[in-house]
Amino acid sequence: MMQGTLLRGMGGLYTVRGEDGTEYVLRAKKKFRRQRISPLVGDDILFTPGGISDEHGWVEEILPRRSECLRPPVSNMTLMCIVIAVQPLPDWLLVDKMLYYARKQHIKTMILINKCDLDGGETARAAQKTYAGADTRVLGISAKGNEGLDEVRACLRGETACFLGQSGVGKSTTLNSLFALELETGDISLKIARGKNTTRHAELFCLEDMRVFDTPGFSLLEIEDVFDPVQLQDYYPEFEPYLGQCRFAPCYHHSEPGCAVRQAVAEGKIDRDRHERYTLLLEVLRKNWRERYD
Repeated sequence: MMQGTLLRGMGGLYTVRGEDGTEYVLRAKKKFRRQRISPLVGDDILFTPGGISDEHGWVEEILPRRSECLRPPVSNMTLMCIVIAVQPLPDWLLVDKMLYYARKQHIKTMILINKCDLDGGETARAAQKTYAGADTRVLGISAKGNEGLDEVRACLRGETACFLGQSGVGKSTTLNSLFALELETGDISLKIARGKNTTRHAELFCLEDMRVFDTPGFSLLEIEDVFDPVQLQDYYPEFEPYLGQCRFAPCYHHSEPGCAVRQAVAEGKIDRDRHERYTLLLEVLRKNWRERYD
């Protein structure tokens, strides 16, 4: 058997890059279906290449994943690059959900504000203030204008980075500008002010000393985790300086009197909108927790 990395999958066929750089087309063995496991783009696998009597080889084993994301469906990322844009309007709740999932799996994060030339960098500056304590880098870029891309390249060195976010924010355009690729790109629908999804499948590109995923855009990301909702605070780094200082324990930092986190929000030390979105996620987790035995 040989070892390789899954680059893309379509129609039951998987393209894998072997350790020598050669690409092979494989099928997945039926045992994965019985085990309810699907190969994901980014998987490190063991495989047997095709031969004279068998056009396609076979995925034999999926090696242990270091991280896993089901939306988009990729594995083994080390850096989540959340791409938003001045247009279409950013969905900050979606951004916060992605940050939650990344922190849960110990994946580093970076927020890229594309098309910053359209508003003079105002959205990027506001986002940098919002996420100042959130342990994530926020960069304003213009993929078409080649602004800020050198700093992005520097951050990608040695990483397996996934570019993800809403449709139309310029994920593929950014990758094209960063690495001289020729990925299909789309425009914003003027009628509905939303992006058109031109990337239909996740794909991994091996480039110099880094790997990058291009992924389809999405606008919905459900939080289906079931755990004591008081633990949500653990995924908000800006809360850490105030934990243990609240009047009541446990404290959900929602409506409790004497809450140090809420006091920090009132004093402008924690972004008010970021905290408001935290309470929305808290309510989702509370509902999941109440219904865990249903």
